[in-house]
Amino acid sequence: MKDAYDTAVEYYKGFDSIRGTRSNSIALLGQPGSGKTHLLTAISNKLIKSKNIAVQYFPYVEGFNDLKDDFDKLEEKLNRMKEIEVLFIDDLFKPMNGKPRATDWQVEQTYSVINYRYLNHKPVLISSELDIEKLVEIDEALGTRIYEMCADYCVIIKGDRMLLNHRLAGLRNG
Repeated sequence: MKDAYDTAVEYYKGFDSIRGTRSNSIALLGQPGSGKTHLLTAISNKLIKSKNIAVQYFPYVEGFNDLKDDFDKLEEKLNRMKEIEVLFIDDLFKPMNGKPRATDWQVEQTYSVINYRYLNHKPVLISSELDIEKLVEIDEALGTRIYEMCADYCVIIKGDRMLLNHRLAGLRNG
């Protein structure tokens, strides 16, 4: 977790200098409950409050349910995700029963957003329980774009869930 924290701090401090480059994004990947969302939320809040940068939070599971529920506004919502200064995708392809949630439609829409941001050098903050290899297995073009954008700020958190998942702290102490 120290690597994730240090990487998050380094990303925020260097944001102004990397903002318009290809490698301008951060990915915290791996163990559930390890603080990935917490750290990316802290970056988001600092970008909003200290740098007056617009950040959109997109919780993957709920966000795609929302997109599907209102097809009339689909293009408008996807365009906002493409155009916003910084996009924070939380729990990308959140696994269910050990399998990534990635329908063809979700992959297509996610690719559309990520590819636009990739081509236009727009930062993205990504948390996922999946590592880069699993993202590439879902869709190679999508996974490799994410990797290229986040290569300088990518941390994969692995290890004993009893030590890494803060929600299990009471179980460890009990």
